[in-house]
Amino acid sequence: MAALPLAVQPALLLGVPNRVTLIRTVVAMSVATYAFRTGELTWLVIGYFAYWFGDSLDGWVARRRGEESLSGAVFDIVCDRACSFLLAAAFMATYPDTIGPLAIYLVQFGVLDTMLTFAFLLWPSVLSPNYFYKVDRPIYLWNWSKPAKAMNTGAVVVSLVVAGQTGAHWLPYTVAIAACVIKIVSSWRLLAIINGRRPAAPGRAA
Repeated sequence: MAALPLAVQPALLLGVPNRVTLIRTVVAMSVATYAFRTGELTWLVIGYFAYWFGDSLDGWVARRRGEESLSGAVFDIVCDRACSFLLAAAFMATYPDTIGPLAIYLVQFGVLDTMLTFAFLLWPSVLSPNYFYKVDRPIYLWNWSKPAKAMNTGAVVVSLVVAGQTGAHWLPYTVAIAACVIKIVSSWRLLAIINGRRPAAPGRAA
């Protein structure tokens, strides 16, 4: 009998990294639901912390245990969006003034970033977006290097908190639009590479 592909081996589908992803998603979404109900900033902060910390932890565990897999990467991507969308909804319900920048963020993260993040599946040798530098280093640097990830998942939320404290309501709009522009440029470059109009520029991780 032929061996199962790495992406669908039961040991990896049910492995520790995916269990961490499941637990952090349930915790973050449960806290987000409670924040939605109570309208308290403290619970929003706890929910985002659970999401961000858990998102870092499951990847670290997968690399540490040598259990990175396509199924784990896809599961992580889906769970990231589930957490992010519910937390954003709770944020908007609690602070209606944030609807504008968060709507831009959701379009960026939910549509453009999702398309970009799943693009690694077009290259069978690439195990997750974290290795996209093997295909094109500029797209990797703009989207999945450590600074890019921080910008993608945290900058808008942090800018909203800063705006609430300082009255600089232009800041979250600026951050959200900047992130959206990066995704548009990255998408244009990706499509140009796929269509053969531009050569890819593989390189090393940041």
